[in-house]
Amino acid sequence: MLIVEKEPKSIAAEAYRTLRTNIQYSSFDNNIKTILVTSSGPSEGKSTTAGNLALSMAQADKKILIIDCDLRKPTVHKKFNISNEKGLSNYLIGEVKLEEVMTKYSDNLYLLTSGTIPPNPAEILSSKKMKEFLESVKNQFDSIVIDSPPVLAVTDAQILSTIVEGVLLVVATGETEKEATIKSKELLKKVNANILGVVMTKMPVKTGKGYGYGYGYGYYYYYGEDHKKHTKRGKKKK
Repeated sequence: MLIVEKEPKSIAAEAYRTLRTNIQYSSFDNNIKTILVTSSGPSEGKSTTAGNLALSMAQADKKILIIDCDLRKPTVHKKFNISNEKGLSNYLIGEVKLEEVMTKYSDNLYLLTSGTIPPNPAEILSSKKMKEFLESVKNQFDSIVIDSPPVLAVTDAQILSTIVEGVLLVVATGETEKEATIKSKELLKKVNANILGVVMTKMPVKTGKGYGYGYGYGYYYYYGEDHKKHTKRGKKKK
C-alpha cells in the first residue's frame, strides 16, 4: 500500500517522512541523489518502501524519479497502477526514447517502469548505457529512487549498488533470517556499496489488548566505522 498517498496523516506515513529526513542528513559532505532499495529475499516490502519513500520526497517539493530496475519480477507499475508495456529495458536497447516511457505521476514525481523482461537482466544493468543513463537523469532530478531484485537471489542489486550513492536494505521483522541479512550486507560491502541503513517492515504493533501484527515501520541507521546506533520508528495499527 502506498500509504504516504492514501493516508498521508497516518503514523506510518510519518515514519516514511522520518526516513526521508534521515537520508537527507546521513551524509553531511555529499548530497545523496541516487538511492537503491533492496532486500535479502522477496516479499519483504522493498517495492512498497521504494514507492512510499519516493512519494514522501516528492511531497517535500523535490523533483523525484523512481525507476524499477527489477527486470525479473517488476512490481512498481502495479503499486502505481500504470502500464509496463515498455520501460527501462526498451529504452536501454534503443527501442524507444526516454520521454516515451517516462510517466509523470504527479507534479513532482516521475516513474520509469522496468519494461519488457529481457533474457539478460544483469548484462543490461551493468552496461555502459545504463551508467550513462543514470548519470544523465541525475541532472534532471533532485533524487532518484531505484527498486532492485533481492540481493541473495541474483547479482543485480550488487551491480546497481556500484553506480548509486546509497543503498537501503529492507528487512521484514519476524520473517527475514538473521543470517540472510548479514550475508546481504557482506555481499554489498564486497562491492563497496554505501549502505545508508536498514528499513524494518512488518513490525509488531502493541495494542491495548496485547500484541497485534500491524503495519509498522522502523528505520535503523549508522554512521562511520564505529557504527554508532540510532533508531527512528513509526507504527500504524490495522
